[in-house]
Amino acid sequence: MATKQKKTASKLVKETKVTQDQLIRLYMEYVLEHEKMPKSVYKFCKDNDITEGQFYDFYGNFDGLKKGIWTKFYDNTMLVIEKSPEFDTFSTREKLLTFYYTFFELLTANRSYVLYTLTENAEMMKNLDQLKGLRRKVKGFANELIREGNEDKSSKILKQSETIFSEATWVQLLFIIKFWMDDNSAQFESTDVVIEKSVNTVFDLFDNTPLERILDLGKFLWKEKMA
Repeated sequence: MATKQKKTASKLVKETKVTQDQLIRLYMEYVLEHEKMPKSVYKFCKDNDITEGQFYDFYGNFDGLKKGIWTKFYDNTMLVIEKSPEFDTFSTREKLLTFYYTFFELLTANRSYVLYTLTENAEMMKNLDQLKGLRRKVKGFANELIREGNEDKSSKILKQSETIFSEATWVQLLFIIKFWMDDNSAQFESTDVVIEKSVNTVFDLFDNTPLERILDLGKFLWKEKMA
């Protein structure tokens, strides 16, 4: 009986449907316009003519919403990638490159919000807390890539490297995000170069090929630092 009453009350309150994408858009716009997080769910909802119930349909608080934005970035990236019929034919290296290029195109489209939310707190670890959901998804994607690459390999060492590869991919992504945040090149061309060089370096390490690419990446990063 109580469940039925709760559903009836919920229907009465929700006169218009609010989607997750709309809620995210409203939050991002609020942060950019006010240069701060909303003080309360109540005030945020009132200012945007939605109910608290509509907010709680998707997130329990603003921290959950902030994490949800980053997982949405990942999900939207994968939606774009998976629409390409060629993606399934790519090598694991090409798939990771495609992921990074697409992911950073999406970040660039939301650059103002990303720069604000990742520098909001003086303590970097507090800013990175919102990336926990993204970390799980990226590591899961990396695990799929290394499993796919291991199908044709007989080395037991390589077959046991899923954890190492997925963690390396996550650290690599954090490094590229930091580089992209500081990148002042036209159309972020330097970030594109870093993506290509860093992905090639990681795969060369796992393939046990010569380390010229590591030196190449190091020289490029030093040049960017001194520029």
